Amino acid sequence: MEIVILAVVIAVVVIGALGGLVVGSRRRKQLPPPPPAAPDITAPPAEPHIGDEAETPREEPRRTIEEVDLPDATATAPVVEAPPIEVPEPTAGRLVRLRARLSRSQNALGKGLLTLLAREHLDDDTWEEIEDTLLTADVGVQPTQELVERLRERVRVLGTRTPEELRALLREELLALLVPDFDRTVHTESGLDTPGIVMVVGVNGTGKTTTTGKLARVLVADGKHVLLGAADTFRAAAADQLQTWGERVGARTVRGPEGGDPASVAFDAVKEGIQESADVVLIDTAGRLHTKTGLMDELGKVKRVVEKHAPLDEVLLVLDATTGQNGLVQARVFAEVVDITGIVLTKLDGTAKGGIVIAVQRELGVPVKLIGLGEGADDLAPFEPEAFVDALIGE
Repeated sequence: MEIVILAVVIAVVVIGALGGLVVGSRRRKQLPPPPPAAPDITAPPAEPHIGDEAETPREEPRRTIEEVDLPDATATAPVVEAPPIEVPEPTAGRLVRLRARLSRSQNALGKGLLTLLAREHLDDDTWEEIEDTLLTADVGVQPTQELVERLRERVRVLGTRTPEELRALLREELLALLVPDFDRTVHTESGLDTPGIVMVVGVNGTGKTTTTGKLARVLVADGKHVLLGAADTFRAAAADQLQTWGERVGARTVRGPEGGDPASVAFDAVKEGIQESADVVLIDTAGRLHTKTGLMDELGKVKRVVEKHAPLDEVLLVLDATTGQNGLVQARVFAEVVDITGIVLTKLDGTAKGGIVIAVQRELGVPVKLIGLGEGADDLAPFEPEAFVDALIGE
């Protein structure tokens, strides 16, 4: 009996001990973790004070209103001076002054012919060489045949041929082909109470806008009041280029938006030219391709719109002298759209052959009035047949 009681007591003690362990572990799990120790915080550096109230005001010297230098109320803003206006050189005798430049590029024609004509025996082979020289110089088939026939006849009659006689003979025949009786005046005076109206046409790349600017210089040098119309609204910066040319000599430029209607710009240019009593209105048209019928029709529209104010006094066709016979194709097409009254040959100082002057005059029946002999601003010269021939064959 005692053993049973002892076993029961031991069991109760063991159960009580186990229960205490379980309760103790549960309590330990539910208790929150102890708070962490407070870290050591280092105070940030002090921010710089901003404004007058950020710190204690300091005593500073102050000036009265009388001591403060105020700007002068009467002083005006500095005036930006306009670039000086250039004074172009006179046009009289320009071609004579540029003769040396022309002769350097034309020796193949003049000196080549003189060399062949100076041969002791002028047989058929020599005359064929003379003919080839003329054709190579872009004189054209019909003018070449006429010139060769006249030279053969006159050399046969002349008999002996001194260098002086040959030069005089060749000079006379070349002058005859250039038709010295042509009226080569650039007509810039209107018979009405309106400015003279000059329209400049031509294909891309012939130097048309540059020629318009140089022509403005020629007219200003002759004492004209010039107004420019930038009707080339398709080529990027064409109006800027023309305006720069005009500003150099004090000529104002009328322009419109890029890609706008060129006929509208031309109309406004003539209208403003009438209002300000300008002597000449120069209209630079787009450098349109002669193979595109629609664009050529538009050129005709520009002409018709301008003539609502007054008739055109001059239509100048600008041709690149280095294009040779292709320039004649361009000339034919332009002549069908607008009435060409004169020709400007550019780039005669390069690889051009002087015979193109003869060919294009014969093709259109209108005179070459101006020629370009370089990139300089005053290298556009009135065409003078005598000076031109003298440059070809030398002194």
